[in-house]
Amino acid sequence: MGLRGKALLSGVSLAVGAALGAAVAGWRLRGDPGSVWVQAAAELSVPPAAGVTRFGLPGFAQLKSRESHVLSYDPRLRGPAWVLEQLNAERVQGTATRQSCDFREDESVHHYHRAGNSDYLGSGFDRGHLAAAANHRWSQKAMDDTFLLSNVCPQNPHLNRITWNKLEKYCRGLTKSNKNVYVCTGPLFLPRMEPDGKMYVKYQVIGKNNVAVPTHFFKVVVLEKFSGELELRPYIMPNSPVDENTPLERFLVPIERIERAAGLLFVPNLMKSTNKLQAITAGGK
Repeated sequence: MGLRGKALLSGVSLAVGAALGAAVAGWRLRGDPGSVWVQAAAELSVPPAAGVTRFGLPGFAQLKSRESHVLSYDPRLRGPAWVLEQLNAERVQGTATRQSCDFREDESVHHYHRAGNSDYLGSGFDRGHLAAAANHRWSQKAMDDTFLLSNVCPQNPHLNRITWNKLEKYCRGLTKSNKNVYVCTGPLFLPRMEPDGKMYVKYQVIGKNNVAVPTHFFKVVVLEKFSGELELRPYIMPNSPVDENTPLERFLVPIERIERAAGLLFVPNLMKSTNKLQAITAGGK
């Protein structure tokens, strides 16, 4: 299921960068056990022609900050491009409950570009959280925010309820032995060869809003140790049933595979943040 990749770095902050739309944006996530905040710096190069932006720009990266997570929304997919969380021992415990939570449209997204609950009815797919509800028991509002459909992708029910759930539980368990666990999750649309010998990217859409069904999902986990070192664990899972006995280690991949497929950057920004790469190990198929 791919190569196993793991990187150890020193530092105390996680940087995530991506080229989104016409802008080149650098995002840095920092936080303490009580808060998560995002500092964004974007540079937009506009031709000097007079009045070129008179009627505004037709689109721009949609960065949304919630109580529990930060996400970049892709209007074409009717869902997130990536969702970023900070977990620690305090955040994964609390009294928040799912019983009062309902999936709902994200009204901050234009109605042309957002998913609705009706899109999922009869589709055969679950409304799969990218920022998991159980990751945010520390606050009812934080848990409620994970039920916005901007944090959701169509997910195979068997995957969602078994192996993906196992990975989410594993991430929460990592908070017992680490200062912070940063989790970036998102959809992938990977190419495959068709009978004509050519490579194609094909994916299903569901509902009247044509919500995109990912072919795969990624989860990039960065462990901030009490010593200050960072450990990187990148995973890819297919959006299909997976044998529940398959060890999670089988889904570890080189981080470069996710960076290339998703159009995101993790390692260069981690290195900028820490200025020191201590070790990289990879091996085994």
